Amino acid sequence: MAYSIDLSGRVAFITGASSGLGAQFARTLARAGAGVVLASRRVEKLKELRARIEGEGGDAHVIELDVTDHDSIKSAVAHAETEMGSIDILVNNSGVSTTQRIQDVTPEDYDFIFDTNVKGAFFVAQEVGKRMLARSRGAAPGSFTGGRIINIASMAGLKVLPQIGAYCMSKAAVVQMTRAMALEWGRFGINVNAICPGYIDTEINHHHWQTEQGKKLMDMLPRKRVGQPQDLDALLVMLASDQSHFVNGAVIAADAVSYTHLTLPTIDSV
Repeated sequence: MAYSIDLSGRVAFITGASSGLGAQFARTLARAGAGVVLASRRVEKLKELRARIEGEGGDAHVIELDVTDHDSIKSAVAHAETEMGSIDILVNNSGVSTTQRIQDVTPEDYDFIFDTNVKGAFFVAQEVGKRMLARSRGAAPGSFTGGRIINIASMAGLKVLPQIGAYCMSKAAVVQMTRAMALEWGRFGINVNAICPGYIDTEINHHHWQTEQGKKLMDMLPRKRVGQPQDLDALLVMLASDQSHFVNGAVIAADAVSYTHLTLPTIDSV
């Protein structure tokens, strides 16, 4: 029996949509029939992505968003719902990282990571969630067929990795944020789940996998390769659809590695 998922009539809001996984998530949801709101600070990149999606027959709208600015979050979500209709799906994807030893992390480094990965993700989800809650109670206009919030965490939130300790801490916070939101909002028909990708080859890190260090790391992985952005497509669409109605508070490792049990090399002692 053939099985397919159709997201026609749904509106998906994707943060960090200008490149990498965010761009892939937007294209995937558009191909499944959803209208997609592309949100990021890099508006020109979003316009290029919009043209690509529209060229494939999809419906996309561009909105400038800085997740570290609360006013920007409120404005972007309001603008999205004015232009596209009520948001049914949020893909909370914005994220940043730095590479350094714990003792070298400055207050500026810490804020840079946590302002985007934790604070920004929280308040984007809160703003979208409040609107979903209002519709579920009949206190706001718009139909409500169930909300879907998909937080993009990381395997680094489940397994501490060397030289990205602050990033690991931030993604662990996203994991617990997902569970907390799922607990409070699930009874209102809002499902909140997290995807924890492992190593994924994107334009941001593609050069690394060609280096000696990158090749050594890949050689340690059971499949001797890193993932591709499209490897997450099926999981994303399922979580965004009605088929995930009984999946809430799940934290799903998507790495083909299970490196929660993989011991990676540590940095040199000091």
